[in-house]
Amino acid sequence: MKTSLYEKHVALGAKMVDFAGFEMPIQYKNLKEEVLAVRNGVGVFDVSHMGEFFVTGPDAAKYVNYMITNNIEKLSSGKAIYSPLCNHDGKIIDDLIAYKFSDEEILICVNASNIEKDFNWFKENTGDFNVELKNESDKYSLLAIQGPKTFETIKEIELLSGLKDADYYSIQKLDNGIILARTGYTGEDGFEVFAPHNIIDKLWDELIERGVTPCGLGSRDVLRLEVCFPLYGNELNEDLTPLDCGLAWTTKLDKDNFIGKAALTDYKAQKKLIKLTLDKGIPRAGYKLIANEQPVGEITSGSMSVVLSKGIALALVNKEFEDYDKLKIDIRNKLYDTTRVTKPFVSGGHK
Repeated sequence: MKTSLYEKHVALGAKMVDFAGFEMPIQYKNLKEEVLAVRNGVGVFDVSHMGEFFVTGPDAAKYVNYMITNNIEKLSSGKAIYSPLCNHDGKIIDDLIAYKFSDEEILICVNASNIEKDFNWFKENTGDFNVELKNESDKYSLLAIQGPKTFETIKEIELLSGLKDADYYSIQKLDNGIILARTGYTGEDGFEVFAPHNIIDKLWDELIERGVTPCGLGSRDVLRLEVCFPLYGNELNEDLTPLDCGLAWTTKLDKDNFIGKAALTDYKAQKKLIKLTLDKGIPRAGYKLIANEQPVGEITSGSMSVVLSKGIALALVNKEFEDYDKLKIDIRNKLYDTTRVTKPFVSGGHK
């Protein structure tokens, strides 16, 4: 499949790859330049492969609250919330952002590879809730405009007239139907723009004309890893609960009920998600962690940090393991020393 911007990516010289069944730009001219554009200025990503579900009706907030582990009922209208979506065993089906326009209207954005699976799960569990559920992923394109100069860049764009300098994790609708969310996957300030394809096409052209740097999924992955945002399929999957991978803060066991609550209430985590740096070598997903000549974990995401110029990694280790000073990464049968850190590798600048 192709997004509405496919031809524009090709015209700009993007290297295209298959990602979740979509032909997506992985990189334009230079990954490092793309990362630094977002950290220091403004970049734009085509993320139209993501899925959009709309939940409407009198029970919309109550229903979504039952489906996710986080608590959307406590959220004010015009705000957004990040949450895992779990099965009855408390294992993670996906992670998502739910945008609450009101108690009767919620937009849910899910990962591209899980659109069909997620939508079927939502449909299967509507029960007696008075809601209408629509998968409108094919009707929407999505741009992520990210970086400290985002607001000053886009506030002058006529298509976005009415844009407000809103709080982080908030959402607003413009009169022309554009949906603007103060969210993103880079750790920097910015907006994600949901709109019909023809509007996104025009907005993309306007952004490029204003000198905004087009960015591919390669730089997006480095950016999210530098600020330690998890990726479904790497840090999160259906073998893990939120308690195994650093998402206990999203799991509100004090809610009356949600799918997976019974399984999670007395669950003892088996894994711990940790952050590692290394001065030599580049860590990659799947590389083993070794301590005292024994495997104790595995890299879930790894790369060379553009900002730090050193290897960085997220890893899952056995919950009982605590001797972090002895952790080494096996890279092609050679062991490299690591340093555990407790904060994100890079401090993002989101609003």
